[in-house]
Amino acid sequence: MTTNNYSARVKANNKQRITLFVNPSIAKQARAQAVVDEISLTSIVEKALIAYLPNETIIKKANI
Repeated sequence: MTTNNYSARVKANNKQRITLFVNPSIAKQARAQAVVDEISLTSIVEKALIAYLPNETIIKKANI
């Protein structure tokens, strides 16, 4: 897969590429679970973030 094809696919799926640094044992376990569940590692991470994050995040500008 070329970079251009990958970029087009990511845009079509409305995804953003990010880089994460995680403990190697957590990464290994997540990859193994993705294989068991027959889903992508991306899906595992997305599900974990959805479970962790609140439904809505409101950021207010400080009055300075």
